[in-house]
Amino acid sequence: MSTTEQRVAVVTGAARGIGAATAVRLAAEGRAVAVIDLDEAACKDTVEKITAAGGKAIAVGADVSDEAQVEAAVARVVAELGAPTILVNNAGVLRDNLLFKMSVSDWDTVLNVHLRGSFLMTKAVQKHMVDAGFGRVVNLSSSSALGNRGQANYSAAKAGLQGFTKTLAIELGKFGITANAVAPGFIATDMTAATAARVGMGFEEFKAAAATQIPVARVGEPDDIANAIAFFTGEAAGFVSGQVLYVAGGPLD
Repeated sequence: MSTTEQRVAVVTGAARGIGAATAVRLAAEGRAVAVIDLDEAACKDTVEKITAAGGKAIAVGADVSDEAQVEAAVARVVAELGAPTILVNNAGVLRDNLLFKMSVSDWDTVLNVHLRGSFLMTKAVQKHMVDAGFGRVVNLSSSSALGNRGQANYSAAKAGLQGFTKTLAIELGKFGITANAVAPGFIATDMTAATAARVGMGFEEFKAAAATQIPVARVGEPDDIANAIAFFTGEAAGFVSGQVLYVAGGPLD
């Protein structure tokens, strides 16, 4: 495949937040983008933002934890945009609770979307990357991978994605495919707004409190994460693989 041809990117969880910002950024980089989310109609705004700027995008509805839906979604991307060689596994959910209050359903839902979903999406897309001799996989981890009260499920899933990423890098490197993870710190999204509501704080107050703990003295925005993902998915990042980049406004262990 010539690098002058338009590469096709798939971004999951791209109806809003980090996923939407990433889809828009990759389109600005010249990619055709499949905007995937559970509700296809919810992807409309992201797709319209891309097409209004002269880019190419389609909306695809799929539950990434469902094997048949993933296979159907990828087949549709191939048919409508072409073979995907960039994959951003961003789809995620929260079911926060302390361990003794956490239901089995809360555990399973989070692990299924984050870990099983990333596995199914990567498995479905990697064959196209191998055929092209080029691929970029970026998995969304989190600073919560280091441990966070009330997030045993989310922390386990995000830590698991780091191990998954490193193994992908080892297995797929010889095919011209890199795999990296971006681990956001506090990012202002609908998800963190929901967390603020859950703990009984206004979102502005919640963000201000968080910013006092961050060395750069502000919370992150979705574009901060999209910028990092854009680097990992670029042609010039071919010798960077198996890495976990914390984008958190300061150092994390």
